[in-house]
Order: sequence, then C-alpha cells, then structure tokens
Amino acid sequence: MPSELSQELVMPFREKVFAFYRLNRRSFPWRETCDRYAVMVSEIMLQQTRAERVVPKFTAWMERFPEAASLASASLRDVLALWSGLGYNSRCMRLQTCARMVVDRFGGVVPATPVELKRLPGIGDYTCRSIPVFADNLDVAAVDTNIRRIIMHEFMLPSETPKQEIQALAEQLLPEGRSREWHNALMDYGSLWLTSRATGVRSLTKQSKFPGSRRWYRGRLLKELLAAGQVSFEELEVKYGECPWGVQEIVGGLVREGLVEEGESGNGRMLWIRER
Repeated sequence: MPSELSQELVMPFREKVFAFYRLNRRSFPWRETCDRYAVMVSEIMLQQTRAERVVPKFTAWMERFPEAASLASASLRDVLALWSGLGYNSRCMRLQTCARMVVDRFGGVVPATPVELKRLPGIGDYTCRSIPVFADNLDVAAVDTNIRRIIMHEFMLPSETPKQEIQALAEQLLPEGRSREWHNALMDYGSLWLTSRATGVRSLTKQSKFPGSRRWYRGRLLKELLAAGQVSFEELEVKYGECPWGVQEIVGGLVREGLVEEGESGNGRMLWIRER
C-alpha cells in the first residue's frame, strides 16, 4: 500500500461508505447535538461499551449534569450511582475530573483543539480528535478500533501496520468539510457491516470476560458501597472470599484510584465512596 493514496482509490471508497450510511444510518442522541461537553460525555461513555447500552445512561446523565459545572460540583457518590451499569468506573471519575479542569481552566467551556483536549485526564489520541470532529466538524481524522479495522481490511494492510501509518491514511481519506458525517458513516459501516467477525481483523486491546473477572469484583464492591454507604472490610471478605485476586487487592486498587476511602471505627476497618 503506497503512503499516498490516489484519487482512484479514495473517491470510490468514500462513495461506498457514504452510500452505506445513507441506507443504514443509526440514530443516537449524541448525534443530535454539537455541544462539546455532551459530545465529550458520550465519547467517554462509548469507550469499550456498546452504543445501545450507552443511550439511556447518556440521556439520564445529560438531564442530571447538563453542563460541566453541574458535574464538577456533584459528589462522586452521585456520579458513580448514575454511571452504574456502564462498567470501567474509573472512566466516570476521570470524566468528573475533566469537568472540574474545564471549569477551573477554561471557564466551563470544553476546549476545541486536540492539543488542549489531550491535557485532560482520560482523553487520548482518539478522543482528543473525536470530540472536535463530532462537535465542531473539525477536519481531523479520529481513528478508533472500528476505523482501524475498516482501513486495514479495505486497503489490505498487514496486522503489524504501525498506528501512525493508519492515521496518515485516515487523514487522506477524510473528505474536507464533512468530518462529522464521515466519521459517523465510518462508525456505522464498521459496526454494522465490516465487523471484526466479518473481516478477521482483531482489536489491539481485548476485554476480559466479565463474570468473575477482576473488573466484575471491582464493580460488585462499588455497588455494595453505593447501596450501604459504609461497609466493613471484614464483611466484604466474607461475602467475596472466593475472589481469586483477594479482596484486599481489589479494595487497594479502588483506594489508590481515589474511588474509595477507608478508616478505622468501632466496627473495624470501614470503607466508603470518596465524597470529592
């Protein structure tokens, strides 16, 4: 595959993707807004989570926290309770930290450039581009798992193709002035047609099986704390004693990440959700 794509390759590919999109376009609430904060929320929720699962959570979230300031001032407990069910709870905490930085440093307005966005916690190479793509129609290419798979399959790239080469091809394929529409079209093309199963192109990251995984135990412990307010460590050890990693290790990780606090009381070692 040449480093520079000819128009004979680019134009038919664009038309094929747009033609599929015209017939198969999916409707999601985050596609109906250009608000940069709302787009940021959706992009972080969509990380490693199916879009259909995100829809009700996104809608409820935007009703409860309609702008960065309301999220920034909320308690972590309230934020985690609303996030519950999406998994990867550390994303939730990073999203709130983003909101506080947006309020403190940017006057409550989510920044518009990839360079500024990447300074926010939890915003990586893809998300720092996808937010201004979907909010502002910025002419940059954002390459996620779906788009990587499409480019690798359509242009017959080897599995070891470096990330920067795929990014360079994505930039060449981008139709000027249609970035938002183009990325939505690619998302639907990859999710509905050129799937991992159909192409054999696997993701660079692999999620662990959820039931009984470390992630599952983390989620269960957080749900216990959200429901009860405070829980003794001894109670958790009795209830989840079969955890192969040990309750202490799971709790320790939650404490290090700032999701949970611990202290001693007359009932022994107690755990609770960090308030701020």
